[in-house]
Amino acid sequence: MNWLEKILDHKRGEVAAWKRETPLDLLREEAARSVSPPDFREALLSRPIGLIAEVKRRSPSAGIIRDPFEPAAIARAYEAGGAQALSVLMDQEFFGGGPEPFRAVRAAVSLPLLYKEFVIDRWQVWHAATLGASAVLLIVAALEPDELSGLMEDIATAGMQALVEVHDEAETAVAVERGAAILGINNRNLKTFTTDLETTGRLRAVIPADRLVVSESGIRTAEDVVRLRAIGADALLVGEHLLREPDVTKAVRNLMEPAWISS
Repeated sequence: MNWLEKILDHKRGEVAAWKRETPLDLLREEAARSVSPPDFREALLSRPIGLIAEVKRRSPSAGIIRDPFEPAAIARAYEAGGAQALSVLMDQEFFGGGPEPFRAVRAAVSLPLLYKEFVIDRWQVWHAATLGASAVLLIVAALEPDELSGLMEDIATAGMQALVEVHDEAETAVAVERGAAILGINNRNLKTFTTDLETTGRLRAVIPADRLVVSESGIRTAEDVVRLRAIGADALLVGEHLLREPDVTKAVRNLMEPAWISS
């Protein structure tokens, strides 16, 4: 069993339990009372290349990434460095995330937040809305095409935007055909967790120009940022590299400012 299959297998059991504990109708009622979130796409387009900075405790491939892990302090440091949006891991079992870190980040900053989760059920979409998310991650490899379309519709109905993640040409074709406006190209193979930045260049070439493209994973240097911008990335999602630095604000500036200033 590869990592994605292992995570999804565990997620199915979690979601079933959450649905028994809190019915979907209650989530929808709570979401209806929530304040409208800031616009995710607009924020990413406010710079020559946008940054989604990630709040993540650990991962299956890297282990513990930041200790102590203080979500609110990390979020404020990212905002001070100039990040346009934040990604907050929701999976607890494999990534050490969950609703509490998300709420801590939401209370700490005004930036748009991405609900980064292995979404397999509309319950998770409406849960994201109750937490104040601006966007929800959908992974094409984890969903059937009709499931993807249905979840995208729920996300739009809830007043959020979908970041639709792809890893290869076949998944990209599905995302484009199903109308994804924001595509995340993950440079990490979710089966092996190895990374290759060439994935962004290869897949960007088959995505229509009017779609916003986010390059994800394996981004470590200012040179990487300049390179990815040159091949058509509109934004980046970066976590591990920034979280391993003692001064997160400085790390954001060192990574992004060369591309911002050279525009």
